[in-house]
Amino acid sequence: QVQLVESGGGLVQAGGSLRLSCAASGRTFSTNAMGWFRQAPGKEREFVAGINWSGGSALYADSVKGRFTVSRDNAKNTVSLQMSNLKPEDTAVYYCAAAWTMAILTATSGYDYWGQGTQVTVSS
Repeated sequence: QVQLVESGGGLVQAGGSLRLSCAASGRTFSTNAMGWFRQAPGKEREFVAGINWSGGSALYADSVKGRFTVSRDNAKNTVSLQMSNLKPEDTAVYYCAAAWTMAILTATSGYDYWGQGTQVTVSS
Protein backbone atom coordinates (compact mmCIF):
# COMPACT_ATOMS: atom_id res chain seq x y z
CA GLN A 1 0.00 0.00 0.00
CA VAL A 2 1.32 3.41 -0.96
CA GLN A 3 1.43 6.10 1.68
CA LEU A 4 2.44 9.75 1.60
CA VAL A 5 2.69 11.31 5.04
CA GLU A 6 3.14 15.04 5.54
CA SER A 7 4.57 16.65 8.65
CA GLY A 8 5.76 20.03 9.81
CA GLY A 9 2.59 22.08 9.76
CA GLY A 10 1.57 24.37 12.59
CA LEU A 11 0.78 27.87 13.72
CA VAL A 12 3.18 30.67 12.85
CA GLN A 13 3.07 34.45 12.84
CA ALA A 14 3.13 36.41 9.62
CA GLY A 15 6.69 36.73 8.39
CA GLY A 16 7.70 33.45 9.95
CA SER A 17 8.87 30.19 8.39
CA LEU A 18 7.87 26.55 8.34
CA ARG A 19 9.28 23.48 6.68
CA LEU A 20 6.92 20.78 5.49
CA SER A 21 8.12 17.27 4.80
CA CYS A 22 6.52 14.39 2.94
CA ALA A 23 7.69 10.82 3.39
CA ALA A 24 6.71 8.15 0.90
CA SER A 25 6.43 4.47 1.70
CA GLY A 26 5.22 1.40 -0.12
CA ARG A 27 7.11 2.19 -3.29
CA THR A 28 9.79 4.54 -4.48
CA PHE A 29 8.93 7.74 -6.31
CA SER A 30 12.33 8.52 -7.73
CA THR A 31 10.92 8.49 -11.29
CA ASN A 32 7.84 10.58 -10.49
CA ALA A 33 7.37 14.30 -10.23
CA MET A 34 6.11 15.41 -6.84
CA GLY A 35 3.86 18.31 -6.00
CA TRP A 36 2.59 20.39 -3.11
CA PHE A 37 -0.97 21.65 -3.13
CA ARG A 38 -3.06 23.56 -0.61
CA GLN A 39 -6.71 24.00 0.13
CA ALA A 40 -8.21 26.80 2.19
CA PRO A 41 -11.74 26.58 3.62
CA GLY A 42 -14.33 27.13 0.90
CA LYS A 43 -11.74 27.14 -1.86
CA GLU A 44 -10.55 24.65 -4.42
CA ARG A 45 -7.30 22.77 -3.99
CA GLU A 46 -4.55 24.71 -5.74
CA PHE A 47 -1.05 24.01 -6.98
CA VAL A 48 1.71 25.47 -4.83
CA ALA A 49 4.98 23.95 -6.04
CA GLY A 50 6.27 20.98 -7.97
CA ILE A 51 9.58 19.27 -8.60
CA ASN A 52 10.52 16.92 -11.38
CA TRP A 53 11.78 13.38 -10.90
CA SER A 54 15.45 14.29 -10.54
CA GLY A 55 15.03 17.47 -8.53
CA GLY A 56 16.64 19.46 -11.31
CA SER A 57 13.55 21.48 -12.13
CA ALA A 58 10.96 23.18 -9.95
CA LEU A 59 7.83 25.19 -10.60
CA TYR A 60 5.98 27.56 -8.28
CA ALA A 61 2.65 29.30 -8.17
CA ASP A 62 3.03 33.05 -8.61
CA SER A 63 1.65 33.61 -5.12
CA VAL A 64 4.56 31.78 -3.46
CA LYS A 65 7.41 32.44 -5.88
CA GLY A 66 10.44 33.78 -4.06
CA ARG A 67 9.12 32.67 -0.66
CA PHE A 68 8.78 28.89 -0.98
CA THR A 69 11.39 26.33 -2.04
CA VAL A 70 10.66 22.72 -2.94
CA SER A 71 13.32 20.01 -2.76
CA ARG A 72 13.55 16.24 -2.76
CA ASP A 73 15.85 13.47 -1.58
CA ASN A 74 15.29 10.40 -3.72
CA ALA A 75 17.59 8.28 -1.58
CA LYS A 76 15.28 8.90 1.37
CA ASN A 77 12.03 9.03 -0.66
CA THR A 78 11.16 12.42 0.77
CA VAL A 79 10.11 15.80 -0.57
CA SER A 80 10.13 19.06 1.37
CA LEU A 81 8.65 22.52 1.13
CA GLN A 82 10.51 25.34 2.85
CA MET A 83 8.14 28.25 3.41
CA SER A 84 9.43 31.68 4.37
CA ASN A 85 7.90 35.11 4.84
CA LEU A 86 4.54 33.46 5.43
CA LYS A 87 1.38 35.48 5.01
CA PRO A 88 -2.11 34.99 6.47
CA GLU A 89 -3.34 34.08 2.98
CA ASP A 90 -1.01 31.06 3.06
CA THR A 91 -3.27 29.51 5.69
CA ALA A 92 -4.55 26.19 4.35
CA VAL A 93 -4.21 22.44 4.54
CA TYR A 94 -1.13 21.48 2.57
CA TYR A 95 -0.95 18.20 0.66
CA CYS A 96 1.92 16.44 -1.04
CA ALA A 97 1.20 14.30 -4.06
CA ALA A 98 2.97 12.00 -6.49
CA ALA A 99 2.38 12.53 -10.20
CA TRP A 100 2.14 9.79 -12.80
CA THR A 101 4.77 11.56 -14.90
CA MET A 102 8.43 12.51 -14.55
CA ALA A 103 7.65 16.12 -15.47
CA ILE A 104 5.91 18.62 -13.23
CA LEU A 105 2.14 18.91 -13.54
CA THR A 106 0.02 21.67 -12.03
CA ALA A 107 -3.42 20.04 -12.26
CA THR A 108 -4.68 17.83 -9.45
CA SER A 109 -5.77 15.29 -12.06
CA GLY A 110 -2.12 14.61 -12.84
CA TYR A 111 -1.44 13.14 -9.42
CA ASP A 112 -2.16 9.56 -8.44
CA TYR A 113 -1.26 9.52 -4.77
CA TRP A 114 -2.03 12.05 -2.04
CA GLY A 115 -1.10 12.53 1.57
CA GLN A 116 -3.63 13.24 4.29
CA GLY A 117 -2.61 16.89 4.56
CA THR A 118 -1.08 19.06 7.25
CA GLN A 119 -2.56 22.30 8.55
CA VAL A 120 -0.63 25.54 8.21
CA THR A 121 -2.06 28.56 9.99
CA VAL A 122 -0.47 31.99 9.67
CA SER A 123 -1.65 34.63 12.13
CA SER A 124 -1.49 38.33 11.37
